[in-house]
Amino acid sequence: MIPICPADDAHVKPVPACVQCRNNEELGFDFDYAYQPIVRLSERAVYAHEALVRGPNGESAYSVLSKVNDSNRYMFDQACRVRAIRGAAELGIAELLSINFLPNAVYRPEACIRSTFNAARAYGFPIERIIFEVTESEQVMDRPHLVNIFEEYRRFGFRSAIDDFGAGYAGLNLLSEFQPDIIKIDMQLVRDIDTIPAKQAIVAGIVGICASLDIAVLAEGIETPGERDFLRDAGVDLMQGYLFCKPAFRAIGVVDPAAWRGA
Repeated sequence: MIPICPADDAHVKPVPACVQCRNNEELGFDFDYAYQPIVRLSERAVYAHEALVRGPNGESAYSVLSKVNDSNRYMFDQACRVRAIRGAAELGIAELLSINFLPNAVYRPEACIRSTFNAARAYGFPIERIIFEVTESEQVMDRPHLVNIFEEYRRFGFRSAIDDFGAGYAGLNLLSEFQPDIIKIDMQLVRDIDTIPAKQAIVAGIVGICASLDIAVLAEGIETPGERDFLRDAGVDLMQGYLFCKPAFRAIGVVDPAAWRGA
């Protein structure tokens, strides 16, 4: 059963839209998405697809994100959710869909989530297959506000993830306040992990903590069989990176069969 957005529930007092929610101005620039598979190594199968913002002709994420500012951040965040869901539905993605969001663009989670519900309904994409992820290094103005966003999204039926874990400053403090469904280990910790003992020790600690908190661990940025194999042996089953598949612009990425060899 799909949870009901509070704003659409006839038995619940409607949630007033904030000023930004009532703002119908155009964004002013165009963008699209590439989709990169996330695999479950033990099953040799695709677990999810991450929606990665790109320019309208496949240009870099930076070409788009450099245009985001205080005046259009909310509109961009809302547009991202709608386009990522629409694209996934049009491509026929049957696995989970991971969407990055900007916590500083969310004023009231119970009100700002309405466009996501509407897009999921319009394009027939079940909300229980949506993961909202936020970068741990994101300069969040108000951490309690971020925790509240995550808690509200979980209440509505969405999954959650913290991206680039180990790259920012919130780290364990954020994890002590909210336990997401998934932690994504930053690619800088993953790079050459099979040859660097310090990285091995840090990742082992993260895996142990997450096991105690019932949080799935995902390693991103995997480029070599050595990185894959070390992380597999360390207890990491969810993986993402060029070894398996590069982001596919306006398409479903297909995992290279060679990426499973020896795994």
